[in-house]
Amino acid sequence: MARVSGTQGGPVVLSKDGLPGWLEPVARVVDTVEPLQLSRFLPPKDGAGRQSAVLILFGEGERGPELLLMERASSLRSHAGQPSFPGGALDPEDGDPGTDGPLRAALREAEEETGLDPSGVQLFGVLPRLYIPVSGFVVTPVLGWWREPSPVGVVDPNETARVFTVPVADLTNPDNRATTVHPSGHRGPAFLVESALVWGFTAGVIDRLLHFSGWERPWDRGKQVPLDWRS
Repeated sequence: MARVSGTQGGPVVLSKDGLPGWLEPVARVVDTVEPLQLSRFLPPKDGAGRQSAVLILFGEGERGPELLLMERASSLRSHAGQPSFPGGALDPEDGDPGTDGPLRAALREAEEETGLDPSGVQLFGVLPRLYIPVSGFVVTPVLGWWREPSPVGVVDPNETARVFTVPVADLTNPDNRATTVHPSGHRGPAFLVESALVWGFTAGVIDRLLHFSGWERPWDRGKQVPLDWRS
């Protein structure tokens, strides 16, 4: 099976061939995790919700394994200023949501938002679809290995404020972990990394990946950080 995925040509495929050893725990999570182990918010049974996908891209930088994130522009109506994985809604040209549509969407959105070259990305797994009630999105998290790193940065400042990578070591550092409390009362994990507060859906998925991959370190769940922590 081909190891290089792209947005052009034939089907986009998944392959675990040739992954670095440190990614193997994450690859195993793909095979074993159940939807409710990731989130209590699952897609509506009536099929409602807008199909979307995000790219959870692992690379290897100067400080070891890292994760690609971006920060939404502060002018956006939805999720303004919030760090997130690259991603967005499926377009008709992405194809069938039940086959490789989410894979194509994740790569396409990452290219549009960060300038990522999809040909250097090896997709190796898909997590169960999750739901974001506030926006009505049904999200397919697509996992990738950045086999051949390419330059990334802000493509459209109206959409993206910045693009950055976070060392996995910083995400697992207990000093960088906290709990946020949304005005609705919902509590969730958060990460204080790269001058950003990563919270919400993105932090929830990262938290579960760290836990089920065995990378999580004990941290103080009583430490709370307000969503307006920089104001």
